[in-house]
Amino acid sequence: MFSTLAIVITLLLLMFFAYRGYSVLILAPIMATLAVLLSGDFLTSIPAYTDIFMGALSGFLLKFFPIFLLGALFGRLMADSGAATAIANTVVKKLGASKAILAVILVCAILTYGGVSLFVVAFAIYPIAKDLFRAADIPKRLIPAAIALGSFTFTMTALPGTPAIQNAIPIPYYNTNVFAAPILGIIGGTIMFIGGWLWLQSRAKKANAAGEGYGQHDDEDVGVGGIDAKKEPVQENAAQENVAKSNLATTSEARNTHQTSFVVAMIPLVLVIALNAMLTYFIFPAMDFSSLQTQFPDLNIEGSLGLWSIIISLVIAIVVLIVLRIGHWSNLQKTINRGTYDSMLPIFNTASEVGYGAVIASLAGFLIIRDSILNLNPNNPLISEAVAMTTLAGITGSSSGGLSIALSTLGEDYLRMAVEAGIDPELMHRVAVMAAGGLDTLPHSGAVITLFAICGLTHKQSYLNLAVVTMVIPLIAVIAVITLGTLFGSF
Repeated sequence: MFSTLAIVITLLLLMFFAYRGYSVLILAPIMATLAVLLSGDFLTSIPAYTDIFMGALSGFLLKFFPIFLLGALFGRLMADSGAATAIANTVVKKLGASKAILAVILVCAILTYGGVSLFVVAFAIYPIAKDLFRAADIPKRLIPAAIALGSFTFTMTALPGTPAIQNAIPIPYYNTNVFAAPILGIIGGTIMFIGGWLWLQSRAKKANAAGEGYGQHDDEDVGVGGIDAKKEPVQENAAQENVAKSNLATTSEARNTHQTSFVVAMIPLVLVIALNAMLTYFIFPAMDFSSLQTQFPDLNIEGSLGLWSIIISLVIAIVVLIVLRIGHWSNLQKTINRGTYDSMLPIFNTASEVGYGAVIASLAGFLIIRDSILNLNPNNPLISEAVAMTTLAGITGSSSGGLSIALSTLGEDYLRMAVEAGIDPELMHRVAVMAAGGLDTLPHSGAVITLFAICGLTHKQSYLNLAVVTMVIPLIAVIAVITLGTLFGSF
C-alpha cells in the first residue's frame, strides 16, 4: 500500500515540478530515490540509483543515442543551410496568405516527416507563420496550435516511415519497423490532420465573425525564445533558454543565406523516407545475417533491423546535404557542433525518465499498478496498452518518455498478450506510438512550454486550441485505429 502511494506521490511531484520548469535530468533521479524512501526501503535507495536507475539510463542510450544524434544533426543542417526555409517559402507562396493555417500545418508536416526535429521546425517556421497570420488577419493565438498540429501529431506518431524517435522506440520490443501497420497509420494520421485543420479553420472563422483580428502584439519587446519580461513569464530552465538562444541565432542565419530551390531542398527529406523503405522491405530481407548472428550471438537482429534502417538513412541524407552543398552555411563546423549539442538534452531527458520508470517498476507497489493496467481488458491488450502509454506520456509530459517507461516495464507483457490474443505486433507498435502522442501535451509538457515561449504567448491565450488538436483529436484517432485493428487486424 505504502509503495503504491509512494509511486503516485512521486509521479504527481514529477508533473508539478516539470510544469514549474525544473529539468527532468535532476527531477527523475530525485523522484526515483524519494519513491524508494517513501516505500520504507531506506537501505536500497542508493543502489536503486547507481544500479537500477543508471543501468536503465545507459541501456536507453545504448539503443537510441545514434538516432537522437543523427536526427538533431540532420535538422540543424536543414535549418542552417536554408533548405527548411526554402521549403516553407515555396509552400506558403503556392497556397497564399488566404490559406495561412493550412500552409503552416503542411510546412511543419513536410519537415518533421522528413526527419527535421520538431523544435528546429518550430523555431524556423514561427517567423513565417507570424507574417502569414498577420497578412490574413487570423488571431496570433492560433499559431502554436497550427505549428503543433503539423509537428507534434500525425507526422510524429501515425504516418508510416516517420523517423521520429517515438516511432523508433517500440522497434526492439516488438521486433517491428517504422512502417508498422501502414494503412492504419495513414487512416489515423488523416483523422488527426483533417480534424485538426477543420477545428482551427472553425476557430479562425469564429474569430473573424467576432471582429477579432491578428491582435496587438509588440514583438519588438519579446526576449529570448519569445519571452516578454514585462508580461507573464514562461517558466524555462537554463538549458532550455540556451537552446532558445542557439536556435534563434540559427534561424536568423538561415534566413540570410542564399535561396535554395524547393526541389533541391526536398532531396534530403525524400532520401530519409525512401532509403528507409528500401532497406526495410527490399535490401535487409534479401540479406543473410547468419554469419553476423554467429559473431554476435546475443544480438537480436530482427529487433535491430528497424533501427539500422533509420540510422543508415539519416547518415546518407546528412552526407548528401554536405557533399552536394545543398543550401549554404556560413560556418559548417558551427552547424555540426550545434546539431550535436542539440541532441544532448532531449536524449538525456528521455533516458532519465526511463531510469525513473525502471526504479518505479522495481517497487512492490508497481505490481498492483501493472496488474490493474494489464487487466483493463484481458481479451484486447490494445486498450490496456493505449491507456498505459498515454497516461505515462501525460505524467512525464513527453511522448518518448512515456513510451520508454511503459515499454521498458510492460513491453514483454504486451508482446506476450498480443501473441496469445493473435494480435499482430505491428498493430501493437502503431497503437503504442499514437497513444503516447495523446496526453503528452498537458500544460507541463516541455514541448508546449517551449513552443509558447517561441511564439511569445501564454497558456491562457493559446492552450485550449492546442489541446484540442494535439490531445482530443489524436485520442479519437487512436480509438478509431484500435477499433479497425480489432475488427480487421493489422493492415
